Amino acid sequence: MRRWMTACAVTVLTMGSVSASAEVTFNKDVLPILQQKCQICHRPGEIGPMPLLTYQGTRPWARAIRAAVVGKAMPPWFADPQYGNFANEKRLTNEEIATITSWVDGGAPEGSEKDKPAPVTFRDGWNIRPDLVFQLPKPLKIPAKGTVEYTYVAVSAPFKEDTWIAAGEIRPTDRSRVHHVIAMVRPKGSKWMVQAQLGAEPWAPGPTRHADMARAVGGDMSVLTTEFFVGYVPGMEAQRFDVDRSARLIPAGADVVLEVHYTTNGVESEDQTKVGFELAPRPPERAFISVAAAQPNLQIAPGDPNAEATAVLKFGQPVDLVYFQPHMHLRGKDATIEAKYPDGRRETLLRVPRYDFNWQIVYYQKTALRLPKGTELHLTGHWDNSPANKWNPDPTAAVRWGDQSWQEMLSAPMGVIVDRAIDPKTVIEGGGFPGAAAAQP
Repeated sequence: MRRWMTACAVTVLTMGSVSASAEVTFNKDVLPILQQKCQICHRPGEIGPMPLLTYQGTRPWARAIRAAVVGKAMPPWFADPQYGNFANEKRLTNEEIATITSWVDGGAPEGSEKDKPAPVTFRDGWNIRPDLVFQLPKPLKIPAKGTVEYTYVAVSAPFKEDTWIAAGEIRPTDRSRVHHVIAMVRPKGSKWMVQAQLGAEPWAPGPTRHADMARAVGGDMSVLTTEFFVGYVPGMEAQRFDVDRSARLIPAGADVVLEVHYTTNGVESEDQTKVGFELAPRPPERAFISVAAAQPNLQIAPGDPNAEATAVLKFGQPVDLVYFQPHMHLRGKDATIEAKYPDGRRETLLRVPRYDFNWQIVYYQKTALRLPKGTELHLTGHWDNSPANKWNPDPTAAVRWGDQSWQEMLSAPMGVIVDRAIDPKTVIEGGGFPGAAAAQP
């Protein structure tokens, strides 16, 4: 968001040989681009700071839009086009950038009403059709200043029977202060976060890292089997799980716990986030589960402009990879995910040469990628902890893994599909478990 606002402040950029043209109009040329690539966020109730649905709503922002698309700050999409084939790619083509530039340079004319395409129909509020909705029992107050630790709130009564979910969506009521929200499914009998009792006050103190959580329950890793279910960060859309005859399971007796993390901006506020689930019409043939690669043993030296860390996740079962989401914090510089197949072949699946903490993009495969048993996914990240990084909270600090944005992380949550007959505990080789981090020291 901050980079969008920075782009808005820049009002004059050039596009080389592209010249202004009076023939380029909003209705005929620009509106179709906005409908396809921009309106999903730039409409009432979504994260875009201004709606771009009409000429009247768009025209005041014309020069800011020009600056943002020329600088490739908008739409937010950071994958190197040489690698991967993604269903949710929002990158503008060179031709689309030239069209917007020519429109602005030509005075941003509206054009003929007869050239206007039909408006895109969006659903108000939810982007899915939720059958079940859970909300924080009461608004959580966000202070004007200071650090807000992770907070956990149990938001539902236990599910009475196994319930299969086709899609999930989290909708904060104050997006401007939400760092992230994660809906987690707590299995029946779990000792994990027992302080977050249904109807109790929000619980903040306590373990938040996977290793600490496991130690807190005597090493019983099984309690985390279905930990992560659906999440929200800026740039993240509703998540569908009904891919290729699959769905996600909430087991009988489980309940939903929300992990919420807010950032302050100088003004007091409150938030009452809600999560919605769309039920699968019938039990699926296959199961959609979450896994993650992570490296909690980060050590970034003060002033290091190119610190590196890696993590490896190895599959103990054949899986179909649906999405991945590289995650770092403010010092994050770039990230790469590479597959090493059992036959020794290597393939770069994703390269993010310019990581942007402000937009946590989830990269969805256009077609789920089949990974045979024994495939390793190698995650590599670099950080710029030097004074040259304008987002760096403190270039003199030695940085380690931590929850807050001035600390750092290296992780890559992923969604995979497996046959229902497969024990989820065997999906990650070496004692890993879905929803948690499989890291290399």
